[in-house]
This record gives sequence, C-alpha cells and structure tokens, in this order.
Amino acid sequence: MKINEVHIKDVLPGSIAEELEIEKGDKLVSINGASVLDIIEYKYLITDEYLELEIRKPDGQIWEFEIEKEYDDDLGIIFDGIIDNPKSCHNKCIFCFIDQMPKGMRETLYFKDDDTRLSFLMGNFITLTNMKQSEIDKIIRYRISPINVSVHTTNPELRAQMLNNKNAVKIMDYLKLLTENEIEVKAQIVLCPGVNDGVELERTLRDLSKMYPSLSTAAIVPIGLTKYREGLYDLKEVSKEKAEEIINQVEILQKEFYAKMDTRFGFLSDEFYLIAEKELPDYDTYEDFKQLDNGVGLITLFRDEITNSLELLENKDYNVANKKLYIITGSYAYPIIQEAVEGIKARVPAMSIEAVAISNDFFGHSVKVSGLTTGQDIIAQMKGKIEAGTENIFLIPDSMLRKDEEVFLDDLTIIDIEKQLEIKMSVCMQDGSDLIEKILNIIK
Repeated sequence: MKINEVHIKDVLPGSIAEELEIEKGDKLVSINGASVLDIIEYKYLITDEYLELEIRKPDGQIWEFEIEKEYDDDLGIIFDGIIDNPKSCHNKCIFCFIDQMPKGMRETLYFKDDDTRLSFLMGNFITLTNMKQSEIDKIIRYRISPINVSVHTTNPELRAQMLNNKNAVKIMDYLKLLTENEIEVKAQIVLCPGVNDGVELERTLRDLSKMYPSLSTAAIVPIGLTKYREGLYDLKEVSKEKAEEIINQVEILQKEFYAKMDTRFGFLSDEFYLIAEKELPDYDTYEDFKQLDNGVGLITLFRDEITNSLELLENKDYNVANKKLYIITGSYAYPIIQEAVEGIKARVPAMSIEAVAISNDFFGHSVKVSGLTTGQDIIAQMKGKIEAGTENIFLIPDSMLRKDEEVFLDDLTIIDIEKQLEIKMSVCMQDGSDLIEKILNIIK
C-alpha cells in the first residue's frame, strides 16, 4: 500500500514539534503506523495520549518519535492547505451568492466548496448532497463535530428545487443518522421570500427541533442579492414588511420551543431586525451565541462588549493630537458603530473619530453587510474626505478580508489602500473589546 507523506508547511514556536526539532520542509510519514490522508484523520489520530510519529527529513532520513502528551495537546504542525483538495459543490442553488458575482475576479472566489472538513475546521456550511455513505460513516467514526449544515427546508421536494440537486431530498435521513450518533449539527436556513418562508419555515423549524439537542440550533438568514443576477432565478429581497412578518412568526415559535426544551432553538440573524427597523433582542435572548458566524446576536454582543470595554478609556491625556480615526463599516452596522463612537468621544473628548458607512457600489446597494465591502469602494468614497496634514487611520473589521489574508474581495490589499489614500489601516476582530483595544494601542 502506498504511504501518503504530508509536507509540513511550518511549526509553531514553543510547540511539541519544535521541541522535537521537526522543521518546515519535513514530511509526516505516519502516526501510530497510520498514513494520514486528510486533516480530519490527523486531528483524530493525535488525540491519543501516546503517539509514535515518523518524520522524513529532506535528506531522506526517517526520524521516529515516541510522544506522551495530554489528550487535547496539539503537536504544533501546520500543513499545506487541508492536505488534499477541498470538495466542490455540485448544487445550483437558486440563491447562491457566488453565481451573483461579476466576472474577472480572482479564480478562488468562484470555487464553491461543500467539504465536511472545512465545516469542522473553519465553520463553513455544507449541504450533505455530495456525500457518500462512507463519508457519513467517517464523520461518525472520527466524531467530526460540530457540523454546520445548510438545510434551508426540510420539505424534500422543495429542497431539491432550491438546490437543483435530486440528492437534496435525503436531508432528513442524513440529519437523523448524524444526530442519532450524537454528532452536533448546527443548521442554517437562507430565507427566500415566497419560496421557503411562511408555512415552509414553520415546518422546517419544527422538524429540526425534534432532533434537539444533537441538532443544537438553527439560524435563519435573509437571502443576499447582488446586481449581477441576469439569467438567474427570480428572487425578491426581504422587505421591511416581510422581515416584520418573519420576526413575529419566529418569536412565537421561540416561546413555544423555550417552554418545551428550555431553548429558543431557532434564531434570526440581526439583519431581519435592521430591515424591519425593530429593536434587537436583549443579550439573554441569544443564550450561548452559537450562531455568531451567521450574524445572530453579533450586534447585541458587540454593544455589550463596547459597554464593558469603555471603562478602559480612562479620562487622561492620550496621544490624540494630529490623529483622525475612521471606523469603516457597511450600511447595516453604521448606526451601531455610531453609538460606539459617541461612547468613545464621551470618554476621550479630544479624540477625532468618525464612523463611516461605505455604500456597496460594487455588488449593488441592496448589499449592506460590512463583510462584502470592497477595497475599491473604500477608496472611491473616502477620496477627498480625508483631512490633510493629519495622521489618518482606518479601522476595519476582519470580515472585510479574506480569511488569514490582508486582501479584499476585489483583490485589493490593505497596502494598496494605504498607498492610494495615504493612510494607515488597522484590522479589528468583530467584537467591541478588540475595537477598543486597537484604539488604545493607537492613542497611547
């Protein structure tokens, strides 16, 4: 049998691997005699407290190690990508955002993944339509959990239509198999008005709730439509009236679920409340904030973090002279960022700081989330607004950038924007405490 040797991209400082003198450029041959085929197998194999490791050095020598460690200790080895190629999606979803992107962008942006490993490692959502039984068995055997699943509807025929894939009808069978084997599943429903709302939404939430607690939560997010939808399924945006209708419907179901299961189970993303111009639910409503990646409770948590972090801004002399800070955001988040700015100014009146909402000219003005803001829109809309003779600093959320890279969706980099606008840029995580910390670092 052919042994699969995996190239080691890097080794983390202070890690077990560094102590053993495993280095960048080495190859992992085996763990406890087993060849490693993908990152999931690697994560599973290293959970043993005793490991026998084989490493091939660049000169061909095989180094053998015996390692005793704690169950959850990582070795500190970084590989190229996820070891083998990610699986692509074979669906043609009526709401797919990738199908709504303009031509001429970088090739990787048009790749649709539907890979269990990316779901486990990076929080990506998968549809389960492209999986063989052997892959389901592997999830169960290796205890790959949690898994994020794009459900959209539990009506088999409707799901097949929405995903344009006949295999989509198997969703309930797969979900039951996973949850009966105690694999945690977090579900997502992309709400398309006139398609999977109303009676269908209620059916979906009720069906999914029957698999609680293994199916731990379901998030409902509104469809995102760009101006590049020529030739695609005729879909409508979530209007103010529709958002109000969905909020009322889901909040009634939440009360029912809470009375039965001690959880609200189904949660709406913040966008529904922003579209409906309704006050967001309070902190406790979101329970343990399990669906933050879907924008569920993100604003409420951000507000709470800002409130708790403002006390770090003491009333003293900071280095704010000749500095202007701009917090760059999307249209939806602007009112919340403006609130934060007012709180900051109350603490440090001498600070020159401004919240700026960037309109999405690139994808279309119906796209209002910060994460889809492009570099070219920032440049075009900030030119001429920057104060001359001042150190201008932009603070942006990391959601605007490609994961682990300083690159916007349109391929412009942070350095590109800094050069064109003659400013400095600081990247913040999407939480209020990190924003305050970054500001403190700038003005101390």
